[in-house]
Amino acid sequence: MKRLAAWVCLCLALLHGQAQAGAEDEMMGFIVDNTISHIGHDFYHAFSDRLRATSRLDFNLVVRERPDARWGSLVTVEYEREVLYRRFLPPNTTQLNDEAIAAADLVRQQIIQRKLQRLLQDTTDLERDEL
Repeated sequence: MKRLAAWVCLCLALLHGQAQAGAEDEMMGFIVDNTISHIGHDFYHAFSDRLRATSRLDFNLVVRERPDARWGSLVTVEYEREVLYRRFLPPNTTQLNDEAIAAADLVRQQIIQRKLQRLLQDTTDLERDEL
């Protein structure tokens, strides 16, 4: 009898959890490191440290790098499959930390602007995914 009561309580708890999980199914706060070289990793660490220090991280980002022998590394930051930041980082790493901090501030501002645009978008006739 105790097992049956425990099983019923567990089922009710799971059903209650599924009912509340509707809009919160997606996990937020990830900054994915898809860099290859030492320069890319240093940029990622400075970039992610700045973002974690200045924002709530209710979004996900991907930092990608494409190294090039001639120009340095092409670093991009993507938000919802759109490139928000793209820049060649030279092999000279003296200003890398400052560049990463500036990139984090720029990306944070662009994300805020896109969220505001989404809130102000008129969707009386069509849903957001139909636009």
